[in-house]
Amino acid sequence: MQPETKQAYQEKVKAQLDKLNAQIDQIKAQAAEAKADAEIDYRGTIENLTSKRNAAQAKLDEISKASEDAWEDLKVGFESAWNELDAAFKNAMNKFQ
Repeated sequence: MQPETKQAYQEKVKAQLDKLNAQIDQIKAQAAEAKADAEIDYRGTIENLTSKRNAAQAKLDEISKASEDAWEDLKVGFESAWNELDAAFKNAMNKFQ
């Protein structure tokens, strides 16, 4: 199996972030429909997800600026940020379903 190229990796994680952005927008729409007390929970969850998404996006931006030799080292940081974001998102989905 060939090693993953920087460009292929960036495209893969960009697609994952785009999908997550759409899902966050869906939660925002649900929050808009929620009653006032539930809306507070939604807002906190959205803020948490947005913060973690921004951290993952920042790591992806670092990868895009890195040299071909250095990007593999940055991949670990992105994977960690992504795992935190993914866990938070799954937790949010379970909470609001």
